[in-house]
Amino acid sequence: MPVLLTQHMPPTFTAILAEHLSKSAGRHAAEGQDGEVVMPGRIYVAPGGKHMLVHKTGTEAVIRLNDGPPVNFCKPAVDPMFRSAVEVWGGALLGVILTGMGSDGAGGVVSLAQAGGNVIAQDEETSVVWGMPGAAAQTGMCADVLPLDEVGRKVSRLLMGGRP
Repeated sequence: MPVLLTQHMPPTFTAILAEHLSKSAGRHAAEGQDGEVVMPGRIYVAPGGKHMLVHKTGTEAVIRLNDGPPVNFCKPAVDPMFRSAVEVWGGALLGVILTGMGSDGAGGVVSLAQAGGNVIAQDEETSVVWGMPGAAAQTGMCADVLPLDEVGRKVSRLLMGGRP
């Protein structure tokens, strides 16, 4: 299963984040490249200053980088990534919204959940800033709102086919 990650960071920092994720997760992680085929088992980090979208090309999902205007005052933004993922995979998705400022991700959460996907948001108590997960939770579309230390376990259970 591929992982698509959007973090509100400038370009240099997203490359460092990808390198850190690769080492700590034991999986190949890199900034997504325009035209790159999305492969299972890899982590794709949206490059700073670009929206990372995914499109269907034949039978493959392909990354498309977009230099359009900020969405929700963010670039990269979560909403366009989630919405494009729904267009490719429908409800076969798991979205996770962690601590962050603003409401980016809430619109994409609605699209993802309405397509049949599963959404988890970090709870207020463990969030440094509850803006993004709070906005996601307020949509009423999150299956779970959990403390940070429970999010990883829940994701693992869902990905292993366990009980939601």
